[in-house]
Amino acid sequence: MSDIVLKTENLTASYDEHIVVKNVNLSIIRNKITAIMGPSGCGKTTLIRCFNRMHELSPKAKVEGKVLLIENSNEIIDVYSVDPMLVRRKIGMVFQKPNPFPTMSIYENVIAGYILNGIKLKKSEADEIVEESLKKVSLWDEVKDRLRKKGTFLSGGQQQRLCIARALAMKPDIILLDEPTSALDPVATAKIEELIEQLKDTVTIVIVTHNVGQAGRISDYVAFMYLGELVEYGPTDVIFTRPSHEKTEEFLTGKIG
Repeated sequence: MSDIVLKTENLTASYDEHIVVKNVNLSIIRNKITAIMGPSGCGKTTLIRCFNRMHELSPKAKVEGKVLLIENSNEIIDVYSVDPMLVRRKIGMVFQKPNPFPTMSIYENVIAGYILNGIKLKKSEADEIVEESLKKVSLWDEVKDRLRKKGTFLSGGQQQRLCIARALAMKPDIILLDEPTSALDPVATAKIEELIEQLKDTVTIVIVTHNVGQAGRISDYVAFMYLGELVEYGPTDVIFTRPSHEKTEEFLTGKIG
């Protein structure tokens, strides 16, 4: 576990007085897929929302502890001591329900991060980023002749790939995926899973899923959460075949969930 890209130290997150994530210590490995799994309401989504400071956007949200981003240059960034917009450029996020910006074209959606951050791009730079990002998510050939159409005209699976392209366009270190296939049909889900596996060569992926099968199929590492606590974390094959905690085994066999 030498090549760590993100590390939490005693991370606790709450809404008002209600603690949702309790004292989590976790190290995410660079260019791997880490699945965070557990039953509904166990703190999975809140945990990843702390990674890129989305949690604090909720009313009365509070975070204690540290989240450290370790750059390729080995520079360590304390996520909570820098501008949150900078954090979100380095740690992108894709949500459960595909959410292309409805007033923007497919082209504008891809470079939305630049537009919203006030980063000026030459037309040639923007064209290149759009094409490269859409190719990475295998969407370019499907949409290259209708880039000026609204992203909302696409199918659900295409919209979700567009949202992933939008996150990739900022060239982040990490992409957080919050149950990205739960609103999709099995065919679109299989495409997204295949895409995620291809992307780990260029970006670290953290995926929240309550789907045990999905975690088993695509992840390299698994973190199992229960009632806000990190119960167990390690290589997927080890956790799935030899879990060391009874609660993990109960979740994997469907006794809790």
